[in-house]
Amino acid sequence: MTFLGSCVFGNCLSDKKTLHGRYRMSKIIVVYHSGFGHTKLQAEAVYKGASSVDGIESSLLTTAEAIERMDELDDADAIIFGCPTYMGNISAEMKRFLEEAVKKWFTLSWKDKVAGAFTNSSSFSGDKFNTLMGLVVNAMQHGMIFVGTGMFPAANDPDAMKKIEGPGPETHNRVGSFIGPMSASFQVDPPAAPARGDIETAEAYGQRVAGITLQFVRGRQG
Repeated sequence: MTFLGSCVFGNCLSDKKTLHGRYRMSKIIVVYHSGFGHTKLQAEAVYKGASSVDGIESSLLTTAEAIERMDELDDADAIIFGCPTYMGNISAEMKRFLEEAVKKWFTLSWKDKVAGAFTNSSSFSGDKFNTLMGLVVNAMQHGMIFVGTGMFPAANDPDAMKKIEGPGPETHNRVGSFIGPMSASFQVDPPAAPARGDIETAEAYGQRVAGITLQFVRGRQG
């Protein structure tokens, strides 16, 4: 799937040259696993955010699809990994994909690509940090360049940090993650969960990764 929209980072194509004097599209692939549908909504938001940046061509693949189309990931400028946190760790289906991708490690096929990650669990913590760190380490093993959220906790409502109950469900980055988006779905079925703030955080993250990817691609093209 691809969708192109206006660039939130300005005229992203203005200095991104190809051999024909124009600038090729930068490719971002979002690879995700979702057990109950919550992480799927988060992945779709990341994809939507990345796709909204002019000059970006985005794809959304489940881990099963990505395994079948592994070689296509070699053409991506950025890969964003997402999965639920189960028992404080990466889900088995995402782990399966990561282990299938070991063949790319041997050839350094993903070296110097931009990377990102996101996760969801059924509580505010759920040890999601461990999941994201696992995905960060995987990216480092491949020699990738990891992008964090670049977002303060309660970014759209900083006064919420002054309340004992803390940020609410409409708040961006309410969990306060600087590594990658963390959403909390509790025992609520999708699409009611993840909360609006968590989804918008994921979308903003997709935009951020896309903008940084363009910077790297432009720099490489000179």
